[in-house]
Amino acid sequence: MTRTPSAHAVSQYATTTGNLTARIALHTYGTNPQDWFSWLDERLPLAGDVLEVGAGTGKLWNHVDHVTRGLSLTLTDFSPAMCEQLRTIPDARVQQCDATDLPFPDASYDTVVANHMLYHLDDPAAALREFARVLRPGGRLAIATNGSDHLDELNAIGPAIGRPELALGARQNDFTAEAGPTYVARYFTAVAVERYPCSLDIPTVEPILAYLDSMADDPLTPPQRSAAHDFVQTEIDANGSYRIRKHTVLITASR
Repeated sequence: MTRTPSAHAVSQYATTTGNLTARIALHTYGTNPQDWFSWLDERLPLAGDVLEVGAGTGKLWNHVDHVTRGLSLTLTDFSPAMCEQLRTIPDARVQQCDATDLPFPDASYDTVVANHMLYHLDDPAAALREFARVLRPGGRLAIATNGSDHLDELNAIGPAIGRPELALGARQNDFTAEAGPTYVARYFTAVAVERYPCSLDIPTVEPILAYLDSMADDPLTPPQRSAAHDFVQTEIDANGSYRIRKHTVLITASR
């Protein structure tokens, strides 16, 4: 039976932060000297009462200094494991909840952030309606998502070793860089999109194998692992690294 996006997210994130941490680690091989979080820090429309929905491990707030800026920060996630990690973020309120049923009053936030999480939901439109509900008039929304061609070279490995479910698109809904702005425009105004210019240039096989391990509900068999190793190493031997294109955008809008 094919899992829904949310069921897959539960299997991946409910009891561990390790899978997400392994995926974030792969992006340390980015070709842009300005890492994603620093780039995002310059563009997030942060003010007053800030809510991040689906905040994961809270890594964003290790880069964005909400305390010095005087922001009142609320972080949510459906995962108990993620919420435990989020409670280590200084001066942040943490609430375990569903993104489509936020336990906050109407018009209670100035900014809502959804960083790489809407594609994990069965109904992203329901979450967008909740974001609109909890934002104050004039409040700002910031959403990060990926294009349909994001990490294509990485997604090619799974099918090549007999594990097609390891491709990102097999586990996610259609809230992509291409479709996302139309989704957002149903509930918000002044929708704008900016692409983060970056790709990945990975010199060794091990980080890619760790990424594949993080994606696998069932561990790779020894032959599959060997095949993945050879697939990647052949490219590294030919070109000096395994190069992976990224397609990540920041969508901003107003309430």
